[in-house]
Amino acid sequence: MDEDQKRNPSRAEAQGLRQARDIEGHLAALDSFAPMALGVLAVASGIYTYLGVRAQLDGSGALTFFAAVAYSLAVSVAIFVFWSYMLRLTPAMRTAKARIGMLLTMALGSLAIIAMSSWLNAAALAGSAAVEQHLALTVRDYQTELEQANRVAVASQGLQLDVSRARQSFEDLSSQEADGNLSGTSGRGAVFRVLTSKGDELAALEAQIAAQGPLIEAAFSEGNAILSRMRTLTAGAGPVAERSVIFAEESVRLAGLIARLRQLSVAPVVDRAARDLAASVVLPELDGSTDTIRGAQQSTIESVLQLLGQRAESLRAAAQEVIALPAAEETTYQPISSADAVLRYAADFIPSWAGAIAIDLLPAVLVFMMMVAQSAIREDREVVDPEETMTLGELRAALAALRRIEAVNGPAAHGHARDPDPAPSDPDAGG
Repeated sequence: MDEDQKRNPSRAEAQGLRQARDIEGHLAALDSFAPMALGVLAVASGIYTYLGVRAQLDGSGALTFFAAVAYSLAVSVAIFVFWSYMLRLTPAMRTAKARIGMLLTMALGSLAIIAMSSWLNAAALAGSAAVEQHLALTVRDYQTELEQANRVAVASQGLQLDVSRARQSFEDLSSQEADGNLSGTSGRGAVFRVLTSKGDELAALEAQIAAQGPLIEAAFSEGNAILSRMRTLTAGAGPVAERSVIFAEESVRLAGLIARLRQLSVAPVVDRAARDLAASVVLPELDGSTDTIRGAQQSTIESVLQLLGQRAESLRAAAQEVIALPAAEETTYQPISSADAVLRYAADFIPSWAGAIAIDLLPAVLVFMMMVAQSAIREDREVVDPEETMTLGELRAALAALRRIEAVNGPAAHGHARDPDPAPSDPDAGG
């Protein structure tokens, strides 16, 4: 009974055998063009690797060209050989230990391919766009810095009102002193001269602040014009490397203009003037004709000095508010290569990175497919004895081989069977 079951597979086993033969047939058909497909992928990766390497190398001579070609060829050969080994050896592994070893090897090789090829492919695919993004972000930073510098400068112009009010108060007081309403003595005496000198100082400071206004407006307008040209270079036509050179020149001009705009802020000037307003008072000699008049002048001057201290503190507080305004972080344009830009802004170019890696690691999917197919074939064939899995073609080939063996060895074997060795003849027997 057991012998009959061995010689006659069950229906499920026969179906499994047919499935295994179908899979083998498909694999045989796929093997006919799999190396060509793998070669195309390797060549495509090599082309993009060449573009990425060429962008990194300086110079345009023959040596640079051949260096890039040699590297891209090495990458193409490495990818083709590596995945050819993986496609052949990994599916053939039968034990779990061997499979894990091959999969770890494949993971290590994939990392090596990404390191030597994929990032260069990404640089070729998205390098120009990444550099343009770097330029756009730099323009944004420069614009923020320019606007903040202009905001501080314009805010400092607002101090002109504070200076104007202080000047006006001293002018009013000097007019009152001229009429004799402060010290009690009309004329242009010691008190008048103190008030007039401080009024003149504040008037000069006010004129200086007013003169800065047109300069601030002109600098801000020029900065916006430079930013407009930089935006045009960011998204303009032509090689991004050439545009980056012009962009760098414009960035130097803009940085100098922003520095000049910062210097146009009069807040530090007002702060220093406020410190000097009360500290640098030259007291004139009291010129009253009597002790009573001189005492009144002295009392008025002391009141004026107290007022000077109050005005100075008020101006200083206003100037400190402007000085305390937050300044934008200083921007410095740093030229960047396409490969560095792709690495720095990798999160913004995920599709390009995915394509660059996929073109190198796509054969890994084929390896897993082969592993599944070979596993299915072994599973279907191991349920029956090997002699029961022979197809009709294999049986015919076996019979033909048997006939060839019999044709070579058959006559001698049959002769020995029919004619056993005769007994030695007796030479003395009669003939």
